[in-house]
Amino acid sequence: MSCCCPHAVSAGRFFSRFARRYRRRFEKKGFEPCQRQLLAGLERAGFQDARILEIGSGVGHLHQTLLERGAASAVGVELAPKMLEEARQWAEKRGLGARVTYHEGDFMLLAGQLPAADVTVLDKVVCCYPDAEGLVKASLAKTRSVYALTIPRRRFFVVMAVAVIAFILRRLGSDFRPYVHDPEAIDGWIREAGFASVSRDHTAIWESRVYRRSPPV
Repeated sequence: MSCCCPHAVSAGRFFSRFARRYRRRFEKKGFEPCQRQLLAGLERAGFQDARILEIGSGVGHLHQTLLERGAASAVGVELAPKMLEEARQWAEKRGLGARVTYHEGDFMLLAGQLPAADVTVLDKVVCCYPDAEGLVKASLAKTRSVYALTIPRRRFFVVMAVAVIAFILRRLGSDFRPYVHDPEAIDGWIREAGFASVSRDHTAIWESRVYRRSPPV
């Protein structure tokens, strides 16, 4: 068992509270700016006919949109059961139910059961996990071609805001904590695995990065 289990359970409970709100927001407003940047990077990297793995798949809007735009199939991994309920309902509503499979739980515990993917996506996920290096390297090991993620920028006001949220969660008795991991360390782990940058963009808070595996020399 992973040492992150109490954190994972608390994270699942925390995000389940927002599942309906997340779906309604997506249905009304669509993607956030940082997610639009991530999608633009994925378009440049290529995902046509690809098998998608989305870790922290939420209510499903991102990978389901990739399916609608030409990806072949998707696997979503999510800690929050209410998020998965919304994602399954939305997939059926969009006619995508036969092309997507969902798994509830901690990716680090489920990784051995999951097939490799052409494209792996982690949208605002690394910041929710204490072992960034373990998560990034384990997810890279499942990735054949394209790796995309959104992480917090390491700016003073972002670090302070995350610290305040962590303090409040601690006082509420939750084991879940958000993190601002070192973006350059993350970039290094990805490049060490043989990936090169395709796009790198940001908003005031978030940085969206997309990588593609470099061809062998």
